[in-house]
Formats: sequence, C-alpha cells, structure tokens
Amino acid sequence: MRILLLTHAFNSLTQRLAAELRQRGHLVSVEFDISDSVTEEAAALFAPDLIVAPYLRRAIPESVWSRHVCLIVHPGVVGDRGPSALDWTIDAGRKEWGVTVLQAEAGMDAGPVWASASFAMRPATKASLYRHEVTQAATAAVLQAVKRFAAGNFVPQRPFSSQWQPLMKQADRTLNWQHDDSATVLRKINAADGFPGVADSPFGQPCHVFDAWPESTLRGAPGEVIAQRETALLRATCDGAVWIGHVKRPGSIKLPATLAFAEESVAVPHAPLPDWWRAPEPTWQDIAYEEADQVGFLHFEFYNGAMATGQCDRLRAALAWAKQRPTRVLVLLGGHDFWSNGIHLNVIEAASLNGGSAADESWRNINAMNDLALELITTSHQITVAAVGGNTGAGGCFLARAADQVWVREAVMLNPHYKNMGNLYGSEYWTYLLPRRVGLQAAKAIMHNRQPLTAQAALRIGFTDACLPGDVPTFRTEVATMASKLAGAPDFVAQLTIKNEARARDEAAKPLATYRTEEMTHMHRNFYGFDPSYHVARHHFVAKSLASWTPRHLALHRELDWNRP
Repeated sequence: MRILLLTHAFNSLTQRLAAELRQRGHLVSVEFDISDSVTEEAAALFAPDLIVAPYLRRAIPESVWSRHVCLIVHPGVVGDRGPSALDWTIDAGRKEWGVTVLQAEAGMDAGPVWASASFAMRPATKASLYRHEVTQAATAAVLQAVKRFAAGNFVPQRPFSSQWQPLMKQADRTLNWQHDDSATVLRKINAADGFPGVADSPFGQPCHVFDAWPESTLRGAPGEVIAQRETALLRATCDGAVWIGHVKRPGSIKLPATLAFAEESVAVPHAPLPDWWRAPEPTWQDIAYEEADQVGFLHFEFYNGAMATGQCDRLRAALAWAKQRPTRVLVLLGGHDFWSNGIHLNVIEAASLNGGSAADESWRNINAMNDLALELITTSHQITVAAVGGNTGAGGCFLARAADQVWVREAVMLNPHYKNMGNLYGSEYWTYLLPRRVGLQAAKAIMHNRQPLTAQAALRIGFTDACLPGDVPTFRTEVATMASKLAGAPDFVAQLTIKNEARARDEAAKPLATYRTEEMTHMHRNFYGFDPSYHVARHHFVAKSLASWTPRHLALHRELDWNRP
C-alpha cells in the first residue's frame, strides 16, 4: 500500500514506523503537519491508500479525514481522550497504560478503534516512557491496524465509554518545595519532562525545570539550592533533595542547570563524587563505572544524548582511567534513552546568546568529540564494545563505531549522518570508520540518503556487529553475559593481537591524524565559512522552530520525478 505518515516532526516513533512499514513492502512517504492546505496537497500528490499520524499537535482537517482513512496514534488506553495522556498517567502513579490507534473524525480522540496495546509503567520521565514503552506499543498497534486495514474485513469499534482529560496546565504541576516530598517533586517533573517542563523559581528566578534525579544523602533547608555537581543543581525538599539537570529560563533555551544559572551558582557549594565508580546510593551521576568478570562497564547518562565540550573531556578522562583497569573487555553503555547524539547544539547556541562565538564553541566541541573517539580507537589492552541500548545519531553513531564491536538493542534507531544539520560534514573519524565497515559506495549512500537505520538494517549492512532483543535491562543483562564470555574466550589474546595488528596496518596506510585533518578542514568551513547553513539549522533546531516544509528526502511525493498515481 501507499502509506502517508502525517506528523509534527520526524521523531523516533515516526522513524521507527517508517522503517517497519517499508520493511513490510509498503511505499511510505512523510509529510510534516504544517497547515491544512499543505496536508491537503500532500494527500492529493501521494494519493495514499492510508494515512497514519504518529505524532500530531493539532487536528487533521476534515477535508482530508473525510476522504481518506486516517489513523491517529494516541498515547493512552482505549477510551482515554485528550492532549496530556501521559502527563496525567505519570502524575496519578498508574501501574499500567497503553496506546490506541483510532480513526480520525470530528471529535478529538473520539473515533473508532483499529488496534491497541498496553504496557507496564515504570518510574521514569514522560520522554523516556515515550521513547521506549509508548514507541514499542505504538509500533505493534499500528502494524496490527495496517494489517487489518489491508485485509479489508475489519470493522473498527468505538469504545464503550470514554473520558476526556484536559490539557495539563502549570497550575496542575505546581511545586511546593517546603511541603512536597522528593517523590512528589520527581513525579511532577517527570510528568513534564521533554515538554513543557515545570514552572519553578530557584534563586528566586523564574524558569522551567527538567531532568530530575533523586538524592539519597545530602540535605538542606526546603527550597534552598544546596549543592552543585558538574552541570546539575541540588534543591532541598521537605524530606530530602532532588537534582535538577536542566532548566529553561524565559526567552532562552533549555540548558544544563549550572550553565543557565551560571552567576547564581557561583556561591553554591560543590558536591563532587570521589571517583568514577558507580555511587552506592541514588544520586546524580552522569558518568559511572562498574566492573565484573574482567569486564569494565562505563555508563554516560547525558540528557538527550548531547555531549558538550566539558562532558566529552570528562568522559575521555574516565575512559583513559578505565583503560588502566585490569580488565579484558571494556563496554561503553551510554545512557538509558540515548547512547550519544554527538555535539551539544544547545550549549553551542548558548555561546552565541551570551556574547561569545557559536563557531568557536562548535570547534571546541567537535575537537573534544574527536579526542574522545581517538582515545577509544587507540585502546590496545582491551577489546572495546559499544553497547547501544538507546537511540543514537550523527557523531554518536561514529563514536560507537570507534569501538571494536557495536552491539545494538533491536528497538534502537540509528542516524549515522550529519547533513540534516545544515549540510554539516561531520568528523569523529567517520571517513575512516564507516567505509572500512560498509564499503565506500555504501558509506556515500548512507551520508547522502540521510535516512535512519533500524538495528536490524545496521547489522545487515555491516555497520554493527550484533542485534539483541528486549528492553534496556534485558539488553544490558545479555551484554554483560556476552562481554564476560568474550573476556574468557580461549583465543582472547589472539583476538587482541589481530586487532592491534590491523590498527597498525591502517595507521601505516593512512594515519588517523590525516583523516582528522581532512574532516576538520570541512568542519572549519561549516563553522567559519561563507555558508551559514549550519548556524541557521542549529538555531532553528534548538529554538524548536515550526517546520515550514518537509525535507525532500522524506517526502517522496515532492520529488521532481514523482508521478501521481
């Protein structure tokens, strides 16, 4: 069938559905929901058999849903209606929730149901639940709905009852640091994480807070900001304290808390951790190391997978330290939601907002990423594994590929390309790492096509080495088992020797420094050259500007050679 994906943005769910539907033989095109007239035009051009809307922020026009079957993905159980389904669910502490695929009609979320799927809730942010449980359930439900539609004999049914839940407003999310316990504060911020955040006033300054983490030992006067650690601030509650990782001040963008409140944080005492080892009790720790069975595990939990200059430098220091440990295998686990998405565009943008140079900060950041990748590539005493349990993109993909082996969870989406960010050329030694795995022509195609890869597709083309099933905890358990077997393999020394000999041959043929120089020549042009495309694209990305068109590489129906069916 011809299936049009109508969506607010090409988010991870939309990427996953596009890939899954194409894998099943459907012709899929994507249109961003910009206006009624644009949606009408897309439907006329593509003449879809079916329209699927994975992620919308407004209603599909009647002129479209009255002519085409339009399936809406609603992140709520059958009968739930309204724009804040997950927010209310997290706030209420429900144990189970679901996704419903229903047909668009005049009433919002009121149409007949084509499919549904349920999942167990876990203590997590709204954004994390969306990327994992919601995406998994939505994928299963949409595929079932598409199959039923194609069969032609399924009659969707309206729910026996429904309940409208209004938009959750800031008045519903109010924090009271003097009276709310830590669990309540965490739950409220979790229910708003990603968007819109919770209105708050640390230091007496208005902002929206995100990225909250529990603290088990530090205490202070309720409401006071009592400590800082790297990029996070700790604020006391009535029974403990909660770390705030990110904030958005009025007129600004979402930033690490200590950067957003740089002046105010000067007087806040530091509460550093003693070393890289995983803290024994819950606290904010963005880089943590564990060890078992001759295997080292290096976690780096960076918000949205973005890695600023300082984070890259600290992770490189942790990696260099971990390389000195008496282990045989070193596993880089990334974070729960993301492995890495490369340079930190928000921090780079902040440099320009504060009178500095976004170009200079971009240059510092990409050099720090390159230093980190080089540290990984040149590991000689261990076999390194990138265990990718969360989505990864751009430089993060090639940082992962800098490891000897890349093991990916089956639900992960990879975006191993850069050009969507204003024709950015990219670095992280990709010109060395990618062609040696997939071949020169395939590498050129990946960079040119700018399409996401499923974990299965990445394995099939040779970009990765293993595709493992399960949720993140299951994946990590299997990774630990495989890494332990690798460390104990009878031919481990031989494997290590082969690896180091191959690296020596590659270095003799063309030094890594040459690859880096060539890549950075292009990057210097991106950052400092006459074409401002990267800076314009970055600004619109961090400002979350509304799309004014759908990129042509996503919209087949807008290609110059497209022939309307």
